[in-house]
Parts: sequence; structure tokens; C-alpha cells
Amino acid sequence: MAILDARKSKPLEGGASFSLSNRVSRALWQVSWAVLAAWTPPPLFAWRTALLRLFGADIAPSARVYGKTRIWYPPNLTMAENALLGPGVNCYNQARISIGAKAVVSQGAHLCAGTHDINDPDFQLIAKPITIGAGAWVAAEAFVGPGVSIGDGAVLGARGVAFRDIEPWAVYAGNPAKKLKDRPRF
Repeated sequence: MAILDARKSKPLEGGASFSLSNRVSRALWQVSWAVLAAWTPPPLFAWRTALLRLFGADIAPSARVYGKTRIWYPPNLTMAENALLGPGVNCYNQARISIGAKAVVSQGAHLCAGTHDINDPDFQLIAKPITIGAGAWVAAEAFVGPGVSIGDGAVLGARGVAFRDIEPWAVYAGNPAKKLKDRPRF
């Protein structure tokens, strides 16, 4: 998925950041999710993951996504075994977002893989992948910014804001997130 050149597309003047085919694909996805999945009860995880796979996501059969989760572009989503996206998670995956085995992204968390070049007069969009390691926990209403890696077994506390990588098996909290302590390995 190629990002359009802001000098040509002029997003500050209402131009698009992505191709027409990408925008149509995302519109079809949003309508399909709203009609077929957003309203479904929590136990229908298999149905929702099947729908995500149909739209290009790489999701393990045991991964769980709640109906109230918002996923911007399924082909940029990878979820390993028993990974979880909780209710109200905003997965703004303009670049790849990978969620490791048994990782939990709790309710209301925001995973944002896109930003803009503030030094560019055309405000060029920049997309950077996010990786959430196996056994990690992104707690309620936390924010993970573009290009951030959350290490295996790491915790980003509730409403924490991560713009830098989080070490494996460590607990971080705050805005910006700071390391509080190590987490026992198990």
C-alpha cells in the first residue's frame, strides 16, 4: 500500500493520502465490518476473525477480536495465536501492526502506525510499523505510536503513551511512558 506524494496529492487542501483503490477497499471493509461484525456478541470471535481474513488480515484461528474494535486496513494486521484486541481498540494500521502470541491490547487502547512530517510544508504522511511482542499487555486506553516495538512480556500501563520502544519484560506507565520496574519472566 503506497502512500501518495503529498506534493502532488495536496492533503492540506483536501487531497488524499492513499490511492483511490485503497480508499474504495477500506470503504468496503468499513461497511462490511459495520453490517456483519461490529454488532456481534463477544463469543463470535471465529466469525470476526474469518471476516478479517477474508479482507486480507493474517490472523491465527485462536486470535480474538471484539466487535467494537476498529481496524483501519485488514491487510496490515497480523495476530498470532491467542492474541487479543479488546473492545473499543482503535487499530489505525496505516503500516503493519503485528501482535504476538498471547499479547493483549485492552479496551480503548489506540495503536497508531501513522504520523505526518511536521517539517514538510505539504505535511507528508509517514507510516511506520508497530510490533507488540508475545505475552505483552497494552492496558486500557494506552497509546502506542508509529514505529514502536513493545517487547515480549512487557506492560504499558493504563493510559500510558509510548513513542519509544518498550523493553521486554518491563512495566512502563505515564505520558511519556517511563520504565517503572522489571516484570518477572514466566
